[in-house]
Amino acid sequence: MTHRLNILLAGAALAALVSGAVAGEVTELKPPSLPLGTATFPNGKVLNLSVGFGSGAFHRPGDAEGTIFTITDRGPNIDCAADVKDMIGLDKDAICGGNEAAKVFPLPAFVPTIYELTIGADGAIAVARTIPLKGTGGNALNGLSNPLMTTTTEGAFGADGKEITKSPDGFDTEGLVALSDGTFWVADEYGASIAHVGADGTVIKRLVPAGLEGDYKGASYPVEGKLPALVMKRYLNRGIESIAVSPDEKSLYFSMQSPLANPDKDAYKASRTVRLFKFDIASEAVTGEYAYLLDEPASFKKDEAKKAGKQNDVKVSELAAVGPDQLLVLERIARTTKLYRVDLAKASTVPAAFDDPAASPTLEQTTDLAAAGVVPVEKSLVLDSDDLADMPGKIESIAVVGGQDIVLVSDNDFGIAGDESRVVRVHLDAPLTN
Repeated sequence: MTHRLNILLAGAALAALVSGAVAGEVTELKPPSLPLGTATFPNGKVLNLSVGFGSGAFHRPGDAEGTIFTITDRGPNIDCAADVKDMIGLDKDAICGGNEAAKVFPLPAFVPTIYELTIGADGAIAVARTIPLKGTGGNALNGLSNPLMTTTTEGAFGADGKEITKSPDGFDTEGLVALSDGTFWVADEYGASIAHVGADGTVIKRLVPAGLEGDYKGASYPVEGKLPALVMKRYLNRGIESIAVSPDEKSLYFSMQSPLANPDKDAYKASRTVRLFKFDIASEAVTGEYAYLLDEPASFKKDEAKKAGKQNDVKVSELAAVGPDQLLVLERIARTTKLYRVDLAKASTVPAAFDDPAASPTLEQTTDLAAAGVVPVEKSLVLDSDDLADMPGKIESIAVVGGQDIVLVSDNDFGIAGDESRVVRVHLDAPLTN
C-alpha cells in the first residue's frame, strides 16, 4: 500500500536540502510471521505470542539497500501494576505476589536476539539470519531483571506466579548499530548500559554507569563502569533506549528514553530535558553531553485524542546518524511519532556541574536553560505521523537506507495484546545525508 504525504524536511546546513513541504511516498512492507508459542496462566488464560523484532533497527552502509538489522527487547513481559488484570485476568496479588514494581515473564528463557532482514522487491521481508545474544562461554543470555542494589530494579515472576531469580545476564535491548567489522553495539534499558557484541552474538563487554559494575557480579561476560554515574538515576524502565554511530565509526551517540529521576520521581515526571551523549569508542569515554527538549504531550494529536497526556508519556525511542554529529531523533507517545533532525554542533555541552549528584537545582529541574548556560539541541521536524494516513503506532525503530529512504518498524510487544509488527518505508525526494 502506497500513499502520498507531505514531509517537512529540514537541514539548512546541507545544500542538497530545502526546508519546506517535500513530496514523498510511504509503502507498507510485509513483515515475516514469527510465532513464538503460547503461554498459559493459572486461570486458564492462553496468550499466543509472536516475536517483536522492532525495538531497534539499523542499515549498515555498504550493505544491499534491502538489508537491515533489527533487535528484540527483553521478551514478552506484562506490567504487574498496570496490565496483568486486563491482559490475563489475574490480580497482581495472585500473579505478582503483590509487587507492583514487577513484571511477569511468560517465557523466562527468551533470549534477546538480533535479526538480519532482507526486504524484497515486492516488499516482503525475509529473515536472513538470527543472532541470539550469548556469554563469552557460549551460554544463552536472557531478558530477566538485573539484581541491582545500587539503583532500582524490577521483580520478576513467571506465568505460574512464582518469583524468578534476577539475572546479571539479563538484557532489555532497545537499540543497535552494526559496524563494518561485523560487530554490533546495543543499547539496554536495565542499568542502563551499552554493550559491544561480536558478529556471532557474544557480548564482548557491557558498559554500565560507574559504581554499578559490582551489581553485575556473576555475569558471563566482562562488565565495566565506563558510563557517567548519573545514568543510573534513570527512571525504572526508562533507561538507554536508542543508539547511533558516526559515519566514521569512531563515536557512538546514545540517549536516555526520558528525563532522569534527578533528584527524584517528581523531576522525571515534570521535566522535558533528556540527556543525549556522545561516546568515543576507542577510549570508551563520554566526550559530549547535550540537552534535548521533548515536545509537550498535547502536540501528539492522535494520542491526545485518546486521552490527555502527561509530560512523562513523551519519550525518545530511537536515534540514527545522518552525518557527523547530525542525528535523526524519534520522539513518540503511543500513536503519534515524530522524527526530528538535530545538529549537535549547534548546541552546547552540558556544564559538568550538572553531572554532580549534589547539583541543585538539577538539570532536570532547570526550566531556564539559557540562564544556566545550556543551549539545547535545535530540532527540525522531518516527519509527523499525525499528518499521514494509516501509520503504525508504537514506532520504535529507524533504519536510514539508500540516502532518500527510511524504514520505520513498530514494536508489537510480542503480540501480548494481539498487535502485529508493522514495517513502512518512507521515500523522500531529497536526501537526508550529503
